[in-house]
Amino acid sequence: MTRREIRTARAPRLSAAVAGLALVVAAGLPGGEASAQTGFGGRSAPVPAVTDTTPPPELHVAARNDHGRTVISLLLAGVDPNVRDAQRNTALHVAIREESGHAFDELLKSPATDVNAINQAGETPLMLAAIKGRLDWVKTLVKRGALINDAGWSALHYAAAGPNEAVVRWLVEQGAEIDARSPNGTTPLMMAVGYGGLSGADVLIDAGADAALRNDQQLTAADFARRAGQDEYAERLDKLAKVVKPTPSRTAP
Repeated sequence: MTRREIRTARAPRLSAAVAGLALVVAAGLPGGEASAQTGFGGRSAPVPAVTDTTPPPELHVAARNDHGRTVISLLLAGVDPNVRDAQRNTALHVAIREESGHAFDELLKSPATDVNAINQAGETPLMLAAIKGRLDWVKTLVKRGALINDAGWSALHYAAAGPNEAVVRWLVEQGAEIDARSPNGTTPLMMAVGYGGLSGADVLIDAGADAALRNDQQLTAADFARRAGQDEYAERLDKLAKVVKPTPSRTAP
């Protein structure tokens, strides 16, 4: 298979994981709809300065098509590496989403590239690399200063919903908050058993993840597992929850 064919073949699984995150967010917001200004990251994104009909910046096109040389030429010509598209994505977001390795490398050579840029959905480049299961990119971004822990949705939530438990393990080893809470109280363990892989959930449990925690809909990790058809794993989580000291209920802000 060609590189592009491999990307296409892998897209449905990753898209499903992202859709899972969207559903969890929507369930925790008033009216059951995800806010256009507060996405997965739980942070208020700036109001887009361009409309959806605006053509993507040339740098984004080069990133999408993995034209490393074009990326270099544009940056040398003075193009801002952090220019945004209609969804507030930078070229780095696009490169990671499209798994454009050459573009990724060239963008990170620019000291001006913001590795903590947040798009309209509240996502950072590190989150996207994590849900893609790209441990090499995750390490590179963190080395460049990407934040592992931040308020709201975290890189660990995204890694837990992704295909590679090695990313979960590495983030935990780097100090990722095991029981990080999304804006609606969802934890990485809930994401792992509901949308990711049980091997990732095993990593979180071994690291001390609290199976007794509930999100704002009063759902536990076991509930997420049952909804995903993982009944045996749900029973295991129920048993773990009984031996874990419950934490006080979350107070709505």
